[in-house]
Amino acid sequence: MSEAMNAPLRTREDALALMERRRSVAANGLIEPGPTPDELDRLLTVAARVPDHAILTPWRFIVIAGAARAELGARLAEAYRAGNPQMEDAKREKFAGIMSRLFPAPVAVVVVSRPNRDTMIPPMEQELSAGAVCMNLLHGAHALGFSGIWVTGWAANNPEAMRLIGLGAGEKVAGIVHLGTAREVPPERPRPDLAALVTQWTAPEEA
Repeated sequence: MSEAMNAPLRTREDALALMERRRSVAANGLIEPGPTPDELDRLLTVAARVPDHAILTPWRFIVIAGAARAELGARLAEAYRAGNPQMEDAKREKFAGIMSRLFPAPVAVVVVSRPNRDTMIPPMEQELSAGAVCMNLLHGAHALGFSGIWVTGWAANNPEAMRLIGLGAGEKVAGIVHLGTAREVPPERPRPDLAALVTQWTAPEEA
């Protein structure tokens, strides 16, 4: 019997209930306190416990916290201005201002996907492993009493922004996970209708 099955029923029910209640909170709705360094180390350890075919570790973390949030934001704003010279001044400044405030939460973790191309494991499978890291990080944060959100956007796709964040050749941003304490947890949103999504496989009829 697995270790999970050996856990008391109440513990298993509590774990499921946590996952059932997890709700994303917008980055600008996340305030102090954020995870302490020790808590963040634990969260990243939990995040790294994902399926990883051939143990390639096709992902890594970049942590953005403290004063680094404003410093990186300022550099991203300047990169946006430089990359959009044709844009109307007022509009360019508006969006540059948004870029300068990309990291309002106490902590942001950039999950970097770095597929190993010198292996027979498909890159997509490795990228999905990085996605699982993002989800584990959100569930772990929720279990510790924090909230978070997994986003991408301009900074995750613009080459100069990616360079400023610290990505190298062949790397992509799987997600920017903002973490902190929810100022206000938003109400539940509509969830998928499983009846419309789940089918049971049956053998096809012979022609």
